[in-house]
Amino acid sequence: MMETMIGVIGGSGVYDIDGLENPQWIQIDSPFGTPSDDILFGQLNGVKMAFLPRHGRGHVQTPSTVNYRANIDALKRAGVTDVISVSACGSFREEMAPGDFVIVDQFIDRTFAREKSFFDAGCVAHVSVAHPTCPRLGDACYTAAKDAGINVHKGGTYLAMEGPQFSTLAESKMYRESWGADVIGMTNMPEAKLAREAELCYASVAMITDYDSWHPDHGEVDVTQIIETLMGNATKAKSIVARLPELLGATRKDCPHGCDRALEYAILTQPDMRDPALVAKLDAVAGRVLNR
Repeated sequence: MMETMIGVIGGSGVYDIDGLENPQWIQIDSPFGTPSDDILFGQLNGVKMAFLPRHGRGHVQTPSTVNYRANIDALKRAGVTDVISVSACGSFREEMAPGDFVIVDQFIDRTFAREKSFFDAGCVAHVSVAHPTCPRLGDACYTAAKDAGINVHKGGTYLAMEGPQFSTLAESKMYRESWGADVIGMTNMPEAKLAREAELCYASVAMITDYDSWHPDHGEVDVTQIIETLMGNATKAKSIVARLPELLGATRKDCPHGCDRALEYAILTQPDMRDPALVAKLDAVAGRVLNR
């Protein structure tokens, strides 16, 4: 058994957590650069929690300038065991309406301007992301949402685009009709891939703000409407987070799906050929396997 620490990455509209006991913002340094912000630590119903605003307080980082590696490394370094990613998204499905939430379980990664791995020449690793989210953690988020009275959909494919612009009409139709995506956003990749490399359980809670641009009755994305929906979604997201400590508990066993052992056979570079400087940077992310 190990002590649970729930790490929440807050997306657009979610910049803090209500009800934390002994809250304290602490700077966590990362060898991969500067995280989006300090991390807010505290306890909620007897369970340790850590909150990181993905875009920084005041929303100063674009989806492309977020240092995803530093964010995940800082959370792992701080002792986080379970990561809940909260993010705004558009919907490609009539039944997934603005104000609804989706517990995402698959991704299509269309980002291209971001560092996507902690590993590099000198220490090569390949992890599986066939199932990029943790079912145990996703189930807890789904239960929390249902208990909070939120209209929530279990399972869905998230198309991660680079941004910061929204989709063209042609792109929106292609993602929906040809590719079979359910929602679209700009921030869950490479975040989910990096969480897997860091052996962290990861769940994605997507908050729908709009119908992207495909819907014949809604037209193009209206930023003013998005902001209005964001405010309501942020309150709902906080109600989910408030219920997670009871569902996840103060201690936890090894992940039954192996998220916390993703690197067990992933590193291919022989020990005597590994780059010492890179290995040193990987002390938090991969120390479990590199130091044995």
